[in-house]
Amino acid sequence: MFYEPSKGHGLPHDPSKAIVAPRPIGWISTLSGAGEINLAPYSFFNAVSTRPFIVWFSSEGEKDSATFAQETGEFVANLVSRDLAEKMNRTSVNAPRGVNEFVYAELAMAPSRLVAPPRVAAAPAALECRVTEVFRPRALDGTPTSAVVVAGEVVGVHIDDAFLKDGLFDITMAGNVARLGYMDYASVTEVFSMRRPHWDKD
Repeated sequence: MFYEPSKGHGLPHDPSKAIVAPRPIGWISTLSGAGEINLAPYSFFNAVSTRPFIVWFSSEGEKDSATFAQETGEFVANLVSRDLAEKMNRTSVNAPRGVNEFVYAELAMAPSRLVAPPRVAAAPAALECRVTEVFRPRALDGTPTSAVVVAGEVVGVHIDDAFLKDGLFDITMAGNVARLGYMDYASVTEVFSMRRPHWDKD
């Protein structure tokens, strides 16, 4: 089949998020200017570069995570492991502003080193970030979309030593959780390696 997204797909459910998958989940913790704590998962999340180390998350509308990150200029991206998947899902609740999702999901907070927002204590890894840019992507006709993209430079990295094996972060031990389409998720249970080829021109 072929379809143009602007004209509809004719399927029971939109396949776009199933096609662009798996997507890593940024479990974003933020602190408002008034000191309110927020924790929410974002599957529109990824790394942009390594030098400097920059990550971004995209909020469909002005949700608390994007709003708080803009207010204070900081956020933490926590890694979701398989054993934290259910609690991560719990923090996706559409709670009113002022509700601390750490408390709601019965998650322990740990202090960050270089930024104010707390991190998820049980997360295998966490990235402390300072906001570098906030923007709204535009549609073809030039109109701003409802998405708010927050980019941040990683200024501090936490890794639980239990997930380090021979100096490498053990992804299968953590079972990194990713978002698929519909109501589906995936967890990393198997990896394979390939060397990037080197061009040897004859």
